[in-house]
This record gives sequence, C-alpha cells and structure tokens, in this order.
Amino acid sequence: MSRSVRRSPVVAVTTAVTEKRFKVREHRRERRAVRVALAGGGVVPDRRGFGDPWDGEKDGKRWVEGGGGRLLRK
Repeated sequence: MSRSVRRSPVVAVTTAVTEKRFKVREHRRERRAVRVALAGGGVVPDRRGFGDPWDGEKDGKRWVEGGGGRLLRK
C-alpha cells in the first residue's frame, strides 16, 4: 500500500483519549439550567444549547494546506 493516500486532507491534532469529562460537565450544566428554569417558572432551555461537540476536547481536526506530503499517506 505504498501508493495509498487519504482522499480528504483532514488530519487529527488531538491528544485527548476520551470526552467523558466534557460530557459530564456539559450534562451537569444542562441539568442545572433546566432545574433553575423550572423552579423559577421560566422556559426550559433547548438541549442543543449545551454540549456542542465542536467545543469538546477531541475536536482536533484541521485541514492540511498545500498537499500535505507525509501527513496524507496512510
């Protein structure tokens, strides 16, 4: 497979092993906001406002400019 190359020039740059801490933190923040809204008689916030996957620790991708060379080899 010496001639095998990636089709898309996107490479990972993350060092995180897991997203567990991020997910726990965001779900806790969501539950707190819902609890406060229900206690105050307000509107429950939309759940899509919490835990944006693009802000997580494992979102480490970037586009390679100018061909990439070694980065695009499999």
